[in-house]
Amino acid sequence: MKIQILGPGCAKCTKLAETAVAAAKELGIDYEIEKYSDINQIMTFGVMMTPGLVIDGEGKSVGKVPSLDEVKNMLSLKN
Repeated sequence: MKIQILGPGCAKCTKLAETAVAAAKELGIDYEIEKYSDINQIMTFGVMMTPGLVIDGEGKSVGKVPSLDEVKNMLSLKN
């Protein structure tokens, strides 16, 4: 599973990355994480507010940090 974090590296972006990794580990999912901080790359995903969470190419969250349970649910639906 590919998890992509979109954001300039702010505290919320870092928290989202940590939460996504924790959720994947708790669910026992094999994952690859990518972080995009370049605004031009972020815009190719159609994201105008950060942080953004993309799972296997599908945008799941924009402009907020979802809770651990919310991220686990997003990952479960893809698994």
